[in-house]
Amino acid sequence: MNNQLSVIGVPMDLGQNRRGVDMGPSAIRYAGVIERLERLNYDIEDLGDIKISHANRKEVELEDKLRNLKEVTDGNERLALAVKKVVEEDRFPLVLGGDHSIAIGTLAGIASHYNNLGVIWYDAHGDLNSSETSPTGNIHGMPLAVNLGIGNEKLINILDYQPKIKPENIIIIGARSLDEGEKELIKEKGIKVYSMHEVDRLGMSKVIEETIEYFKDRVDGVHLSLDLDGLDPNDAPGVGTPVIGGLSYRESHLAMEMLSEADIITSAEFVEVNPILDEKNKTATVAVGLMASLFGDKLK
Repeated sequence: MNNQLSVIGVPMDLGQNRRGVDMGPSAIRYAGVIERLERLNYDIEDLGDIKISHANRKEVELEDKLRNLKEVTDGNERLALAVKKVVEEDRFPLVLGGDHSIAIGTLAGIASHYNNLGVIWYDAHGDLNSSETSPTGNIHGMPLAVNLGIGNEKLINILDYQPKIKPENIIIIGARSLDEGEKELIKEKGIKVYSMHEVDRLGMSKVIEETIEYFKDRVDGVHLSLDLDGLDPNDAPGVGTPVIGGLSYRESHLAMEMLSEADIITSAEFVEVNPILDEKNKTATVAVGLMASLFGDKLK
């Protein structure tokens, strides 16, 4: 894995309607992410936080049925440019969220440098909604669809190109809460999904082995987008949309360790840490532990 690592915080809470997730980057830094990765001998460059414009929540106007569209678009454009610069400097981008709408900007900045970027979407949700299918209008439920070129024109055309990724280059792991429109899109596009049913039947080891083999000779880079609500709420309580019956802490560490050993991850983001909903910064500490495993931390 690239030893040159650039950290970007994105204090975005406008892709949904629960306060607190904008403090996620601070919570993750407070949990010691920089120090933990420095102990693993990474050259860390902390670029601070992307500036996010704040909407007046008392006067929210829905545009194309989407909440805070202008502010979410502006923030993701700034993030995309920052991430693009990191990749151009041949450094590994590590993005800290913030709600999952930030994946729109992260992938826009990364995918322009790859012909066939693979994406591991580690999440309880598919995030494949659009204004036509979303029950809420919350953009954090749409980033994967946006990166496929599906959705609002302002979002899909960030950095003036789309689509960012191909459906055959996506693997969703841990899904257990999909809207009907998302299920239809998964079938239509042939997106590979390991729901909790498959994880339970196969085991996490087999899931990651198959993921690594699937991407072999298919992609020229792999982005990991890890939503902390992919884990069970017992292990990661500080998230905005918890879904019971999720991936365990140990399963998730195993997944990160196996991805580290395979040396296939070229960029990553960890999102949806909400310290207001957390227990003594437990979820941020879990996020830091998973990052450490991804970047090679081992017991021996």
